[in-house]
Formats: sequence, structure tokens, C-alpha cells
Amino acid sequence: MDDDGLTAALTHLMDDSRRAWRAMDAGASEQEVTAMYESVTETLPVGVDLFTVHRLRLAETDAPQMSPEDQAARDRVWDKAVQANPSLFDGPAVAVSGLEWEGPHNLILSWARVTYRHYALRQVPGATTWLPSLFVNAVQPTADGRVLVARMSSSTAAPGRWQLPGGSAEPPEDHEVLDEAALRRHAARELAEETGLDTASEDLTLWAVTRGEHGSIGLTFLAPSRPASVLLERFAALVATEQALGRDPELDQIALVRSPAELADLDGPHVDYLEPIVRRYTEALLRRDA
Repeated sequence: MDDDGLTAALTHLMDDSRRAWRAMDAGASEQEVTAMYESVTETLPVGVDLFTVHRLRLAETDAPQMSPEDQAARDRVWDKAVQANPSLFDGPAVAVSGLEWEGPHNLILSWARVTYRHYALRQVPGATTWLPSLFVNAVQPTADGRVLVARMSSSTAAPGRWQLPGGSAEPPEDHEVLDEAALRRHAARELAEETGLDTASEDLTLWAVTRGEHGSIGLTFLAPSRPASVLLERFAALVATEQALGRDPELDQIALVRSPAELADLDGPHVDYLEPIVRRYTEALLRRDA
């Protein structure tokens, strides 16, 4: 794999992981597991699953141990990726070690503390200890039924990619806990930092849980709708402020889309969950207005 391919793979964090899921109680039959799974998820043709979750509980686990050989191989892959894209950094991150259903819409998400170099393990032949990533994002609707989507700037790890405002989950500080409330606060913070839209965390609602075609887990929160003019004005002001300070904004462009078809008009790649999330939101509006 060339440097560009390696960097893109790390940017998407965890490719090809679908083996860590425990979507059942230990004694459930295959038929019960199938029925439970089908009752809480929409399976989409692009390889992204959308789960409807009413209650989310998080449980910390230890990160898997790896051999010295895997550690050395991981570090070589990571160092090569950083040389190709210096914007990559080895900060603290949260990886998903398992999913388990307590009921049709109650999810236990097990997680472990890692750093970003952990995700280089997927490029190590034979490595079995890597885990997929956890991230949060926000659906920010307009008053007229459109959804804000945003393009990553050239200074980021995924330049030109369209996605929702959001970011990778971070482990809690000492004496703090990682729970749904903490992740809701994180989503509100990302929305403010990336778009200029200040939203109280208690106004965000856990709206969907996604599992990407490469295994990463996303917690999507729904924000209250706002006039389109407010979204555009706040984002323009944020970009102007960042540029005045000599900094590149994390997002360099936003668009307001009314349907998945409008995503095709955007120049650049889309993150895997974007089309399914936009489709789900627009279909929910149609059902509401029917």
C-alpha cells in the first residue's frame, strides 16, 4: 500500500472490523438473536448499519495486550503514516471492545483506552488485537428541513471529505466517567468548535448509532432546528475568526442538503455514514408530514 492509501486507511480509523460484536445474551438462540438484531437496526446496502437506541450504557474494559512484535510493527506503520501526513497525532482515543443488547433498544457499549497509533494495527498482517473507533457527531437541521453537512479542510487528516460535524471520542479524565451525558457534551462542543453553533448539551438527543462498513461506531445526536441564515452566518463568522488568528478552520465549507441525491452534487468523498443518515432524516420528515 502506498503512503496515500495508508494515510486514508488510518484516517478512516478502523477498516474491516466486524468480529468484536456480542449482540446477544449468552444463552440466546440464533433465531432470537436474528429477531433482536432486525428489530433495532436498519441494514443498508452500502454496508452501514443504523441502530435505534433508547438507552445507552458504557462499560470500560482493558485494551487488548499485544506482542512486542506487533507493537514494533504498529509503530513502523504509524511513523510512516505521520511522515505522509504530519497532521496525524497520537492523542488519547476511545476504541470499541464490544456491543451487547440488554433488550430491543438498550445497548451496552464496551470501550477501552487507546491512542491513535492503535489504529495502525489494522495494517499489521496477522494482528488480531486492534479495535474499532468510537466517534460522535450531530445532525443539525434547518427550519425548512435541510441538514448541514461539512467538508474537512486541507489541514486535517481527511482533506476534502464531507461529513457531519463531530469528532473521535476521548477517554475521561480522572474521577470522571464516560457515559451518554459526557458524549452528548462532546457532541455539543464539536458542533460549536466546527460550525460556531452554540447548543446546550441537554438539547441534543441520541438519534442513531451507526456501525460503518469498516466497523467504527458513531453516536449521532439530533440538534434543534435553526434558520438556515443563522447556520450560514455563524459558520462564516467562525471561519473569519480562525483565519484572522492565522489558523485554518477544521471545516472549510458547509452545505445544506434536502435529500441524499443532493450529496452527489458535492465535490469530494463522503464519509460512509453520511448518505444513510441524511436519508433517515429526510424520510422521518416525510413520515411526520404525511
